[in-house]
Amino acid sequence: MEPTNDPPAAGDNTPPLADRDAPPATGDGAPPAARGSVPAVTDDSAPDDSDGAWPESGQASESVLHVNNRAHSLTLDHRTTLLDALREHLGLTGAKKGCDHGQCGACTVLVDGRRANSCLLLAVAQDGRQITTVEGLAEGERLHPLQEAFLERDALQCGYCTPGQICSAVGVLAEAADGFPSHVTPATASPGAPVELGEDEIRERMSGNLCRCGAYPRIVEAVGDVSAKDAAAGRGVAS
Repeated sequence: MEPTNDPPAAGDNTPPLADRDAPPATGDGAPPAARGSVPAVTDDSAPDDSDGAWPESGQASESVLHVNNRAHSLTLDHRTTLLDALREHLGLTGAKKGCDHGQCGACTVLVDGRRANSCLLLAVAQDGRQITTVEGLAEGERLHPLQEAFLERDALQCGYCTPGQICSAVGVLAEAADGFPSHVTPATASPGAPVELGEDEIRERMSGNLCRCGAYPRIVEAVGDVSAKDAAAGRGVAS
């Protein structure tokens, strides 16, 4: 028999065909979707991150992080990044969380003397390595030469990226002193010989550190100042 939408016969409480699958009407007669509100679908298996922290995974290890010449014994979830360990567990907030994808350089620290994006490193994998943050560059009350140069050149505006810029610059000076070439290093350069840090070299080597305030000219000048003093003294700048 063909379905119809004729009114039901007397005594038949079955709703018309067109109304059988319709959502229940709300007080104003409109279905929930039409009013912009649909009943939420809950998933008990979804993690509760309402407090901004990862839920316990049941997988944690005790690690010893050597940060700024101090050893810290920490029990860390295996998913914890070095950046989060520094900021949330050790209270070292100099390294900033900018993009959390290794693209802005705000989280740059030194690991065994080499610059690295701490947001891309798992903390438990750094067990035993020497980590230096911007807080560990100064010697007591004496600022690191790059910190002084950034102040003298006014190589910052809001300052959010500055710790990463300075740590990256420390790495740049060490890499150049050790003879590591960059994309703009002349092909005629002697392999393994210290690389002279001109403006092009500094721009290229610092290109992984973004400054949304646009302080790049001053940053290049600050790094160049320290590089020139380093060359004049015939030594590298230690981290």
